[in-house]
Amino acid sequence: METHTAHPLPQKRELDRETQNKIGFMAFMINKFATTYKMNRQEAYLYLKKYGGLDFLNEHWWALHTDNSMWAVRDMYLVCYNNGGLK
Repeated sequence: METHTAHPLPQKRELDRETQNKIGFMAFMINKFATTYKMNRQEAYLYLKKYGGLDFLNEHWWALHTDNSMWAVRDMYLVCYNNGGLK
């Protein structure tokens, strides 16, 4: 007969305010990028992930969120373009 070890239930964690803000901003920017370049959100996410736009957004979100979203979308496009993206 097998005995099963009881696993403790995962602890409920709350995200700190900065992490919540970062996630919200990244979601907003993915949607903004999709709208600007006439993609659906999934296509935009996959494109940004493939060509480094998400990494750029993740690394520089704090500075990008203080500027007009149009400039952030343009910067994300340029990062992707420089990494082989063609859209």
